[in-house]
Amino acid sequence: MRHTVELLLNLIEQLQLKVKDLESENQRLKDENNRLKGEQGKPDIKAKSKGFKNQHSSEKERKTPKKHSKRSKNATIKIDREEILEYPTDQLPADAEFKGYEQVIIQDISLATDNILFRKQKYYSPSVGKTYVAELPMGYEGEFGPGIKALIISLYYGGNMTQGKLLEFLAALGISLSAGYLSNLLIKNHSGFETEKKEVYDSGLASSPWQHFDQTGARVGGVNHTTNIICNPLYTVYFTTANKDRLTVLKGLQPGR
Repeated sequence: MRHTVELLLNLIEQLQLKVKDLESENQRLKDENNRLKGEQGKPDIKAKSKGFKNQHSSEKERKTPKKHSKRSKNATIKIDREEILEYPTDQLPADAEFKGYEQVIIQDISLATDNILFRKQKYYSPSVGKTYVAELPMGYEGEFGPGIKALIISLYYGGNMTQGKLLEFLAALGISLSAGYLSNLLIKNHSGFETEKKEVYDSGLASSPWQHFDQTGARVGGVNHTTNIICNPLYTVYFTTANKDRLTVLKGLQPGR
């Protein structure tokens, strides 16, 4: 009975949308018919203004001017190492006095391999007929470390870098990685991310008595779907569904249940 009621509610919602579209189309045809007969169509009456004070005609005028103050970015830069630059003493006058240091922060990045040869201890017990081998550290499964895996996922999903360009980039750094492994890393075995998303989802819903819900169109395999967004100032979660209806919203507010 509950399933039947849900289907009927969805059907009513779809019919209401169709009726609204048909009413709009019917009015448009009436207006066009009246125009061809030399008459005027239905007037577009704007909503009555309530006469609020301090109304402005543009986004630029609505902004309250604020005094611009440029803050130093050096306070937010993480210092990885320090290096003292010495002035050639043979080029200094005899009476030159040391007055401390003048500090200059230079930002740079280093991309280099960190290949590790793990020597795993191995033992054999004749009494139980079993071999014992030390395990690799967490994150080093599959012949590649966590640094490479994190970099690949960040460049692919965050930087829109293609798999072909990723292979070229890694090869230039001296990393030997097959196209098959790269593809599997990007689209398979993501249970850890799914678990993390579920924990964020549950904690986010419990963090506030209200949630913001929005929807936008999406294409999945050439078929129209809907991407749903649930958030508040503490978190944001996205999920894609085939339908855009009341039940989708309710499921979104109950983590898919």
